[in-house]
Amino acid sequence: MENTSKNFVLQLGALVALYASLSALVAVVFGIINIAYPDAAAGYWAYESAQSGIRFGLATLIVFFPVYVVLTRMVNQIRRKEHGVYLTLTRWLIYLSLFVGSAILLSDLVAVLWAFLNGEVTMRFLLKAGALLVIVSAALKYYILDTRGYWTTHERQALMYAGAATILVLTAVVVGFTSIDSPAEVREQRIDQQQISDLQDMQWRIEEHYRTNAVLPDSVAELYTSVPAPKAPEGRSTYEYTVLGEQSYELCATFARQSMRDEYASVARPMYDTKYHPMNYNWEHGVGHTCFERVAPEVEAGN
Repeated sequence: MENTSKNFVLQLGALVALYASLSALVAVVFGIINIAYPDAAAGYWAYESAQSGIRFGLATLIVFFPVYVVLTRMVNQIRRKEHGVYLTLTRWLIYLSLFVGSAILLSDLVAVLWAFLNGEVTMRFLLKAGALLVIVSAALKYYILDTRGYWTTHERQALMYAGAATILVLTAVVVGFTSIDSPAEVREQRIDQQQISDLQDMQWRIEEHYRTNAVLPDSVAELYTSVPAPKAPEGRSTYEYTVLGEQSYELCATFARQSMRDEYASVARPMYDTKYHPMNYNWEHGVGHTCFERVAPEVEAGN
């Protein structure tokens, strides 16, 4: 009974680690493909999503794949000591795993085909479909042979299979790391985005003040009575607000990287802005000190 419980738990742990590793590997490979073959119709957020998927996939692979290799090795060694005995409960677990794996393969193929039919780049579709078939089919083949007791009598082949899988994962990890920004760069990007959010909040308050009083405020501080005014993150220059004219002003900040062309393209304008000034919603910036000139919307009669 003790061996039965031990074998079952080890096998269950190996399968959980397997599916976590497979999902992460597919996410990393798909992210690499998306970055290597960008889709002009996708835009900036698709690029960010691909990088995020690679980061999460790498973190999962680094943790779960070694666990899978170790647990699988332990399971095979135990079965060899027991002369290839494959407990019924464990065998059912493997069969259930094969069923789930097949369902996942079909579902992922449907998703890849659906993306292709929705206009995804042909090369991306072909590479994703091919990668998915190779990764999942290799796992299914391993466990189909496993149910027949093949690996208990072919230890050398088992080690070769594990070695090939390890090389594949290591290759994906290395390419994945070269395809994404470094942690330091990601931090700087997030600080840049936070600064844009701060400036947008300032702009909203300035325009609300102008709409109510028909005059621009003397300083940003007077707009923040119940909450503190935004402050630039540590290491960045202080935010600047300068009145340029009766309705015009500028907001300035220092950025670590250049924004991508459509990074802030979806910023919505306030509903009361009947005199739309396109410049008010352009947040593209370069590296270093950048100022955004703005024009307060004209106040309608009666306001």
